Amino acid sequence: MMRNMLAALAVLSLAPCSAGLDVSVASSLNFDVAAAKNRPVSKVITLLRDMLKQLEKEAEEDEEIYDKMACWCETNDKEKTKAIKDAEAKIEDLTTKIEELTAGSSRLGSEIKNLGKEVARNQEALDKATAIREKQLAEFNAEEKDLLESISALKAAIVVLSKHHPGALAQMPRSHLLSVAVTLEHQLKAHAALLQGVLTPTERRLAALFSRSPEDYFDAKPTFKQAYTPQSSEIFGILKQMKATFEENLSQSQKEEMSNQKAYEELKEAKEAEIVAGQAQLDKKTQEIADAEANLAQAKEDVEDTRSSLAADEQFLMMLKEKCSMTDKEWEERQKTRQQEMEAVSKALAILSGDDAHDLF
Repeated sequence: MMRNMLAALAVLSLAPCSAGLDVSVASSLNFDVAAAKNRPVSKVITLLRDMLKQLEKEAEEDEEIYDKMACWCETNDKEKTKAIKDAEAKIEDLTTKIEELTAGSSRLGSEIKNLGKEVARNQEALDKATAIREKQLAEFNAEEKDLLESISALKAAIVVLSKHHPGALAQMPRSHLLSVAVTLEHQLKAHAALLQGVLTPTERRLAALFSRSPEDYFDAKPTFKQAYTPQSSEIFGILKQMKATFEENLSQSQKEEMSNQKAYEELKEAKEAEIVAGQAQLDKKTQEIADAEANLAQAKEDVEDTRSSLAADEQFLMMLKEKCSMTDKEWEERQKTRQQEMEAVSKALAILSGDDAHDLF
């Protein structure tokens, strides 16, 4: 606008100069090149032409700067728009991942708890079976020792009786007789339950009578039923029967012990295998939940970082659009103003360069 006013003023300033001239037909026919150059209007024309060139130069420079700015705006707009889209997709993926990891961690926690209980139950069952086995073994060892001692004592008593002729038992040394009696009495009392139903009532009475008074036992007159069986043979038979019963019971106990030991070993092997497998699963699940918790923490951190980055990109894009929109508006205004200025200068040049102006000035 200022340039328009300047051009108008340049034209108007020539009016007083033209009024003082003495125009004649003769002077207008004689063209003086040097005088033409020195005319005031020529200076104005030159000024206006320089002004037009400056305006055109400024327009080119302004357009170059604007093009660079427009390119910067377009590039950053595309980059930030893509970054925002990528961040939103990443947040969605991370949110899904967090949900999956949270569910997986919860599931693993339940599995670890159940595995821990299972391992504890198997260990408890093994400990209980071991305690029972140890008790069984202790009882068997005690029973075996007792039966072996009893069998040995009965064998010795039988040997003592077998060394003497049935008719000469009354002359048996008193110590030997008492030894047999003591052994018989002790075994009858110690193994009363075991011998229950083995000896008949008559055999029990005879054994008791012999135990109480072994010396007098062989002096007694036989009854009618004893007439054909010497009393020594009865005691001898009782001892052998007791020995056979003890041996049979020992054999049965040993077989039961072997069976119990085998069952325990099988149970132990099975429980130890279950405990090892359960512990392996427990260790594996524990590592899995540790990894899941670490991944969950990382995912939560990543989603927070991505949200922060997204917010910054959104803020930047908003400011970018505002700045670039303002730049476009300012560019349009400058372009419009400069075009008006160039048109005004061009018009002034056309007027001042015309024949009328040449004749006038």
